[in-house]
Amino acid sequence: MSTIFQARKERVLRYKQPVEPEKIEVPDDLYKQCPSCDKVLHVEEVKINQVVCPNCGYHFRIRAIDRIQYLFDADSFQEFHKMILSKNPLDFPGYEEKIKAIKKNTNLNEAVLTGYARIRGEKIVIAVMDSQFLMGSMGSAVGEKITRAIERATHEKLSLLIFSASGGARMQEGLYSLMQMAKTAAALARHSKAGQFYISILTDPTTGGVSASFAMLGDIIIAEPGALICFAGPRVIEQTINQKLPEGFQTAEFLLEKGFIDIVVSRNKLRTTLAKLVALHSKGGD
Repeated sequence: MSTIFQARKERVLRYKQPVEPEKIEVPDDLYKQCPSCDKVLHVEEVKINQVVCPNCGYHFRIRAIDRIQYLFDADSFQEFHKMILSKNPLDFPGYEEKIKAIKKNTNLNEAVLTGYARIRGEKIVIAVMDSQFLMGSMGSAVGEKITRAIERATHEKLSLLIFSASGGARMQEGLYSLMQMAKTAAALARHSKAGQFYISILTDPTTGGVSASFAMLGDIIIAEPGALICFAGPRVIEQTINQKLPEGFQTAEFLLEKGFIDIVVSRNKLRTTLAKLVALHSKGGD
């Protein structure tokens, strides 16, 4: 009898012991918080909406290859000049190691992808910058790739679309970087003189030497909502003038109001807008 009671006692004691909760591993990149409305969003939900917050419309920064996939006809992108790579002409300390690490992390050779694409069947030349590669900074390789893309569009009489996403000139290349401003602008002048069409699309951020060169030279200049577009950033200006800047200063909407850009278009409407403009030009419309 005592054996039976002892067994029951042991079962009761085991029952009363605390149960360790089962640990469930949740991937770190499953959710992201919108910096505009603070809503926690499922990453897949954001991707389906072209990396735009479905709650408030905030436009997250987007990878160059993803932008190409969202905007252009399926499997139409044909990259060229892929092997134009950055050098270290000034022997800037640590520059080569940084480039090597960024290449590995981004799976890109440079801060811009250039190539042919089609939009609703119309063949075009595109250059799409990626801010994840050294903040999309323009060094000699980026400037050369964009210049060659412009020249190819001019030679083949194709419309040109450039998507800017850049912190400006690449400081590690000094004057070599600044020279790209004049080089790209000169190529665009020849493109315009040949009667060819150029649409510039400004995304967040478009600043520094990029905003002071090819980004603002489009026949039509389009911007994504809320994009920061400027030469010197707001913090630099505030520190220089010791004054607080007005709300929304240097945003796409502010520049539209002041006449610096032609239209602000949300990402989910951009493909339709670009397709109409390219088709209109190819048919000789005015």
